[in-house]
Amino acid sequence: MEPFAIKQAAFITSVGLGSAYPEPSPAGMEIAMVGKSNVGKSSLINSLCNNRKLAKVSSSPGKTRLINFFLINQAFYLVDLPGYGFAKAPKAEQQKWGQLIEAYLSSGRLRHIFLLLDIRHGPTAEDKQMFQWILYYGIPFTLVATKADKLPRHKRAPGAREAARLLGAPPAALPYSSETREGRAELLEIMGNILGDHISLQNPKTTIDIDSSL
Repeated sequence: MEPFAIKQAAFITSVGLGSAYPEPSPAGMEIAMVGKSNVGKSSLINSLCNNRKLAKVSSSPGKTRLINFFLINQAFYLVDLPGYGFAKAPKAEQQKWGQLIEAYLSSGRLRHIFLLLDIRHGPTAEDKQMFQWILYYGIPFTLVATKADKLPRHKRAPGAREAARLLGAPPAALPYSSETREGRAELLEIMGNILGDHISLQNPKTTIDIDSSL
């Protein structure tokens, strides 16, 4: 089987607190990205999808205030959750963001979540709270240490492991750089495995080419 590749990616809709989620994707699967404001979620999504204009990138932290759904390969949703921990946002606004994220985590729609951590800094209190939410709702997860290009190469893997350790997670995190695409092939492989496992569970006797449109 060929390595998993994102061949098509399209923005579908944005959802706010109390709004209806889109109809399930053809594969009935959703993978989400979450992390603090300015951790590089939009850049990572654009890097993965090979489209610099797919997710809006802003120099102002806290720009994403809605849940954004992207349809990948006409098969499953890649979901961009609002960034958290933006200190300049009003408390009421921060509470709404938290309610929005928690409502989605508890919706039962999510198959896997990528928790993004800045490789240069230790996890924040909000990162740790998000991790506890992920554990509470029993969502399978992968830790991704963003902005890996900001560290010397020999410090990237140790930095990613240390971020995971400080979070209280298993000592495994994937160093990723949206600038150099370090970690991109590995993250795509993880996504392909998640989709393949999901399809196998849904259709145990059916073999589907996960690189093609479903």
